[in-house]
Amino acid sequence: MIQFVKKNLLFLTPEMTSTIMKKVVRGEKMSAKKILLINPNQLKPVVCPIALDYLTLSLKEKGYAVDVLDLAFSSNFKTLVNDYFEKNSCQAIGVTIRNVDDSFWISQDFFLPRIKEITDYIKSRTDAPIILGGSGFSVMPERILKFFELDLGIYGEGEDSFPSFLEVIREERRYSSIPGLVYKTQGGFRRNPTKNVDLSRTLRLTRDAIDNERYFQEGGMGAIETKRGCSKTCIYCLDPLCKGRKVRLRQSRGVVDEIEIMFGKGINYFHFCDSEFNLPYHHAKAICEEIIKRGLAGRIFWYTYASPTPFTPELASLMKTSGCEGVDFGVDSGSNEMLKRLDRDFTSHDLVRTAKICHQHGLTFMYDLLLGGPGETNYTLKETVGLMKKIKPSRVGVATGIRIYPGTRLSEMVLREGSLENNKNLYGKIKENADFFEPIFYVSSLVGEKILPFVATLVGGDERFFLPTTQEVDDNYNYNDNSILADAIKKGYRGAFWDILRRVHENR
Repeated sequence: MIQFVKKNLLFLTPEMTSTIMKKVVRGEKMSAKKILLINPNQLKPVVCPIALDYLTLSLKEKGYAVDVLDLAFSSNFKTLVNDYFEKNSCQAIGVTIRNVDDSFWISQDFFLPRIKEITDYIKSRTDAPIILGGSGFSVMPERILKFFELDLGIYGEGEDSFPSFLEVIREERRYSSIPGLVYKTQGGFRRNPTKNVDLSRTLRLTRDAIDNERYFQEGGMGAIETKRGCSKTCIYCLDPLCKGRKVRLRQSRGVVDEIEIMFGKGINYFHFCDSEFNLPYHHAKAICEEIIKRGLAGRIFWYTYASPTPFTPELASLMKTSGCEGVDFGVDSGSNEMLKRLDRDFTSHDLVRTAKICHQHGLTFMYDLLLGGPGETNYTLKETVGLMKKIKPSRVGVATGIRIYPGTRLSEMVLREGSLENNKNLYGKIKENADFFEPIFYVSSLVGEKILPFVATLVGGDERFFLPTTQEVDDNYNYNDNSILADAIKKGYRGAFWDILRRVHENR
């Protein structure tokens, strides 16, 4: 699906102006030079590319004309690309990469070859430079550029960096001044230091660059950001690397302004895309209070990720009153030993207390587990599953095996242990993959490849647990091309994917 954002202002270099005039003299049709943004994510259910909405606004504020080519709703990207370039030419093309793989040991689906097929085809249709970006790209920008055979990318946030780059796009000597720009030089790739976007300023958001209404119909929810960054030190996590370690807040009134804009488009289910909604605590309170103040409580419904600490009866009450339909707590384990190894800053006691608060306030909630990390044993697995059964979350999401990404403390630990091929804790693409480009998973050798059947035995018939599988069942905890989810959304289910699966399972 092609969406056009109309804009009259455009920056043209003298060379571009000369080219346009020559074509006019020859009587050729020539559309205005534009910036094209592309979403190559074709997974189902579809996931809203919120970054393109925010980036488009930034480009428009700088006077650029922007088109968005969204490939999410079609299986034939070549037709869409051909149709676009038959009618348009571009000054530059930005391609967002949301994820490099599905992070699931059982499937190990590596997305980058499919995305490269798209960028290769685009290169065959235009000479415009292609600039990669997005959270997935920021995981390993130089390695991805090398794989894609491209020269340019933006690491981290693009709202300021991309427009700044466009101003000097033909002046390579000035590339070093662009925050977060990754570019090819004679000696390899160079990555400039990043600069955080000022999220405190009020944005004139319109949320019309992408088809948010269609994403709501086919993806089940709208997406909102209230902040960026994460200061946590979990050994496996990418968020601090991709979004920065400094937590930066948006003004609560600006966030709720955006919710009202989306609500005006008929979207009434939302997901806050923050790393942890309740960090910092005062900001979470402010968002809830602003929703209530605007009279949106009872008219909108929302979901979020959160940390089990700090979580209080006061916050639970505010969240419930303001329309929170479900909370996904990333708890990883119920074993204090494993929580310490993963460098989590809470204990099993905190999990018990938070679960009690959620039950008391009628909040639907899920505890997300990440099993198999360093030092995991059958005993720690029993501890974890036993605790989950005792405190009874609404749902328990189970992932076995931890995807190792470059730059994380887990990757550094594994590299210190020596040869990947001789490491008994590793599974996946072990050979000739020392940079962790393709999926490699850590599963403690003390539990090994039998971890999933062992956990399944511990779970028994407890239907609260979602286990990873490649089968099409309504408790399959893998959102990658999940037909059960996609069909449920078509039937009218709305909300976070885990809660849709919960309700489908209960209504079967």
